[in-house]
Amino acid sequence: MQSASCKCKVNLYNTNGDKLAWVRAIIVNEVNLCQDGIIMEMEKILAKEIFDRVVAFIALIILLPLFLIVAVLIKIDSKGSVFFLQERVGKNGKIFKAIKFRTMTTEAPQKTKGIYIDKDNPYVTRVGKFLRRSGIDELPQVINVLKGDMSFVGPRPTLEYQVKKYNDFQRKRLAMKPGITGWALVNGRNKLTWPERIKLDVWYIEHWSFWLDIKILFKTVWVVEKGEGLYAPSDVNKKDRSFFMEHREDVNDTKRK
Repeated sequence: MQSASCKCKVNLYNTNGDKLAWVRAIIVNEVNLCQDGIIMEMEKILAKEIFDRVVAFIALIILLPLFLIVAVLIKIDSKGSVFFLQERVGKNGKIFKAIKFRTMTTEAPQKTKGIYIDKDNPYVTRVGKFLRRSGIDELPQVINVLKGDMSFVGPRPTLEYQVKKYNDFQRKRLAMKPGITGWALVNGRNKLTWPERIKLDVWYIEHWSFWLDIKILFKTVWVVEKGEGLYAPSDVNKKDRSFFMEHREDVNDTKRK
């Protein structure tokens, strides 16, 4: 995928003042999809879509026994639901509910408002620590891939208040479906500030190819195995908070992405 200038124009705001409206505006012809300066070949996007759906269906069948085991362990370890659902912003500004295994206690959403979760956070359950360290907590997002909300590879899904803070360049990361893993995740993960991660996300979108996705998938195994960037350093947390808090309307749970 190559970055190119587009002739199409979209409004940053609609008559209702919707700050995400611009990214929902899409102009499609027989060959290309044009959005915010990025041209995407429809055939390649279709191939990525088919790959995601087929692999997600197979993966879900294979992972089902593991899901059942994890569900039992979560219920034994602490009270609450097996899954944690949170609204995230997807492709073209579409809001969807990302699915994860619950890794924290039921009171955590109230007790950890406005706090980045570190490895010593007391509200992370015993099973939750293992799930986070192994990356298993993210596997239910295969369901999101099967539903069409996410892809296996893409920018990590983010929260709406964060998207409202984006400038025009940063909004480009919404041109593709969010991924379970991504270029920013395998190149620093939470050790990077959000502006740094967004730059890597935009680079991925502008240089996307099937083989780049394969490279990211294999590199993800290594990054998760080594536990690289699992928790953000305190200096990164401070920079991210100053970057986002100005446009935040309410303080919600800001777990690791």
